[in-house]
Amino acid sequence: MTRYQAPGTIPVSEAMAIIRRGAEEVLVESELEQRLASGKVLNVKLGMDPTAPDLHLGHTVVINKLRHFQELGHHVQFLIGDFTGMIGDPTGRNATRPALTREQIAANALTYREQVFKILDPEQTEILFNSTWSEPLGAQGMIKLAAQHTVSQMLQRDDFSRRFRAEQPIALHELLYPIMQGYDSVAMKADIELGGTDQKFNLLVGRELQKHYGQSPQCIVTLPILEGLDGVNKMSKSLGNYVGINEEAQSQFGKLMSISDDLMWRYIELLSFESLATIARWREEVAQGRNPRDLKAGFATEIVTRFHGAHAAREAEEAFVRRFRAGEIPADIPNVSLTGGPLLITALLKQAGLVPSSAEAVRMIEQGGVRVDGERISDRMTSIAAGLTVVVQVGKRRFARVSVA
Repeated sequence: MTRYQAPGTIPVSEAMAIIRRGAEEVLVESELEQRLASGKVLNVKLGMDPTAPDLHLGHTVVINKLRHFQELGHHVQFLIGDFTGMIGDPTGRNATRPALTREQIAANALTYREQVFKILDPEQTEILFNSTWSEPLGAQGMIKLAAQHTVSQMLQRDDFSRRFRAEQPIALHELLYPIMQGYDSVAMKADIELGGTDQKFNLLVGRELQKHYGQSPQCIVTLPILEGLDGVNKMSKSLGNYVGINEEAQSQFGKLMSISDDLMWRYIELLSFESLATIARWREEVAQGRNPRDLKAGFATEIVTRFHGAHAAREAEEAFVRRFRAGEIPADIPNVSLTGGPLLITALLKQAGLVPSSAEAVRMIEQGGVRVDGERISDRMTSIAAGLTVVVQVGKRRFARVSVA
């Protein structure tokens, strides 16, 4: 991995600059500066519920920040919420999240370990499961914890208050989620907790519970929510606008080349490990006429290398050059997510909005005007299997990157 600093060996101002990079908010900065100045090894916590088997680049924004603390010499604790995952985080939800079984949680947790170690140093990372201390609480312990917060305090959360005003159901167990997440910080004796901006309420609950238990309240670093490939919605597998950590190299490379030039800077600033000075120089070069596609290719190579290695990244770029640049396919093609796979190519073309009708789809296929990943389609009974993402071309000017679920 990288060379680690010993805490206190670099100036606090430099450490804070690293911590602030890409962060939305640091609470409370003066407290964090004091802790950094102490020279002590700090416990830095990041928790994720294993509610799905795969992580995507949106998840890595906060994992990258955990890596920063690791490089600064602090003790990073990656918490897998196998207990809270069975409750279901209500954050950002307009309805109660379906509960997962213990078996589903356990299976997903195994994949999380493998994926986070593509970013974090496994020898310097402590993996924890919150069932270790949450299950022994029992009913009595849960009641004592619940007594630390009122219903009115919980309704200060935007998602709870919206649902309450709209007379939408709020299950009682959902009110326990922020308290259980906060108790994780008590059990882990966290000095710092990381999370997305949507987690701020839960992180603050952790501070209050630590005070109740006589601990110094944790500092908080919140990170932005990364937009998906569409540049509009939060990156999400269900929306088809995501780049998965475990996704194959050529797909990762191609998806990153498809983002807009404006969105490219957002991705670079939040996901690249290049220095801020280097990124500033790139911006200046683009302003002076450098093609942003060159930077996009370099960034895509960095990401693919991180998750698949340098050899796979080179092969992915070469494949992209063969399939896209040589064929004069634009990099900023739209992303479309379809369900019901496998899909016949005629149905896919119509549902993706590339043709107005099935008859037109058949006509374009018969005329040799349809390509999938650069290969001409001649059989209208060709189908695209579920789980695939392909680039579809109709004629000379109509393109779409289509994900089939």
